[in-house]
Amino acid sequence: MKRKIPEYWIYQMVGWGLFIFINAFFAITFDRFNDEFVEMQIIFVGLGIVFSHIMRHSIKQSSLLLKPLNQQLIGFVLITLIFSFAVSSVVTWLIDVLHISREREKDMSRIEIVMNNIFYSFVYLFMWNCIYFIYHYIQKSRKQQMDTLKLEALVKELELKTIKAHINPHFIFNALNSIRALIDENPERARTAITELSNILRSSMKSDKSETVPFEKELGTVKDYLALEHIRFEERLQVEYKIDEDTLDQPVPPMMLQILVENAIKHGINKQVGGGVIKIVSDFKDDYHELLVQNTGCLQNTANSDGFGLASTQNRLQLMFGEKAHFQINEINGNTVEAKIQIPVMG
Repeated sequence: MKRKIPEYWIYQMVGWGLFIFINAFFAITFDRFNDEFVEMQIIFVGLGIVFSHIMRHSIKQSSLLLKPLNQQLIGFVLITLIFSFAVSSVVTWLIDVLHISREREKDMSRIEIVMNNIFYSFVYLFMWNCIYFIYHYIQKSRKQQMDTLKLEALVKELELKTIKAHINPHFIFNALNSIRALIDENPERARTAITELSNILRSSMKSDKSETVPFEKELGTVKDYLALEHIRFEERLQVEYKIDEDTLDQPVPPMMLQILVENAIKHGINKQVGGGVIKIVSDFKDDYHELLVQNTGCLQNTANSDGFGLASTQNRLQLMFGEKAHFQINEINGNTVEAKIQIPVMG
């Protein structure tokens, strides 16, 4: 199995390769491509690779990239300056040892030649360091962004599980209270109610495994629940459905409609001496799947409640769809409370 070449060395080869190509292009253009040019390129590129690698090692050993940005910038300049002196010293020494004479340095003093080498070494190493630091800054930012997204996803999952953990007991207690009222009064109806509750609990347990379910399945659970509640309220509870069949396959958060219907019964129908009507509407409006739960009553009764059902609905929509989904509850015509959910259409 072939070993993969590390990204670092690929970038080194590409970077210094471009350096040679650009210098060769200008040397040919200005008729300066000669033995002196080739010798200097070999020396400078060879030293560039060696010293940039050592410089990288120094950066990693000093953990410079983990320090605050202002300290990174200071360290960045200092390291570049130190290695510029080192490269310049070696370049000057090699030129003397190999007796390489550069045309442009004939009229320059020794100090001028050294300063000239330091200047060019600093420029090239500065560019190398800029690329190195920018690369790692971008990588670090991407990693932080990914970590943030993972954390947000984890928090979202935990919050959804917490809400679901509250939803099921909330629903079960209401349903058991309904059955308890029937046991002595009408055992036959109580048995029917237990069957309805069994169907609802089965659906509820399955819903915990997914964030959304088809609206048709959610509606079936609600119908079972309302059938059970009708045993308790009898003629005091009237139910109307206005369902666009095309909405039945739209995904909705499990138990969300159920909670709103429970809320409508607890704070609406239950408080009306003569009972009232619950109307469930499902339709498309613009680019949204719109769900309405209307009940006889007034908003004041709902506002004075603990509001868990409403709070959980708002929180779940926010967690799952962000700003794309909407939830509001209003009083219409002075005797009807309407809870409206708008979920962006999927598919």
